[in-house]
Amino acid sequence: MFIGHWSAAFAAGAASSKAPKLGTLFVAAQLVDWGFFSFAMFGIEKMRLVPGITAMNPMDLYYMPYTHSLVGTLIWAAAFALIVLIVQRNMTGAILAGLVVTSHWLLDLLVHRPDLTLAGAGPRMGLGLWNYPVVEITLELGLTIGAFIWYVRRTRGPIMPPIILLGLLLLLQFANWFGPEPTAAGPQVYLSALGAYAVATFFAYWVGTTRRHIRQRG
Repeated sequence: MFIGHWSAAFAAGAASSKAPKLGTLFVAAQLVDWGFFSFAMFGIEKMRLVPGITAMNPMDLYYMPYTHSLVGTLIWAAAFALIVLIVQRNMTGAILAGLVVTSHWLLDLLVHRPDLTLAGAGPRMGLGLWNYPVVEITLELGLTIGAFIWYVRRTRGPIMPPIILLGLLLLLQFANWFGPEPTAAGPQVYLSALGAYAVATFFAYWVGTTRRHIRQRG
């Protein structure tokens, strides 16, 4: 899953006026992937590309205990929630941010082949929707667009910034689905992923500065 992870950010932003700004929630939604691709740059976690390993992408994510185990994800979630609590002094916002981080593992469980773990070892899990393109595409677009609509309806501000953000997300997703596949894992792949997250987060930060929750007054 790619842009579908950001559906949790939109949903959290819509759910409460005490949620962190959208840019912070976008970081939360992809935090463990920020970690994974950064770790992969230094060989701490590992992937390889195996054409045909799933119908939708060639990623063999064979070693990622620190970011994509459930325990690892919960540690990242707790750390991020603590940072939000310290910086913003906002317990509700901290809890929402932690839940958004945690949602990453649960959404990955739906689409990944069995490469996720509970604690870095043992049985590997994944329902494998990447092998069913129609189902996965429908799910990812449905989650993203549905949560986006909820966010727009629950916030007030100019409509063009969020429309531009949604257009960017769809462009990134369609490039991911239908663009040329890389031939080997390496710094180019890792930096491309991190760059895509950075661009999306920048635009989400911009959107967050233009909108406020309908429960906010003044």
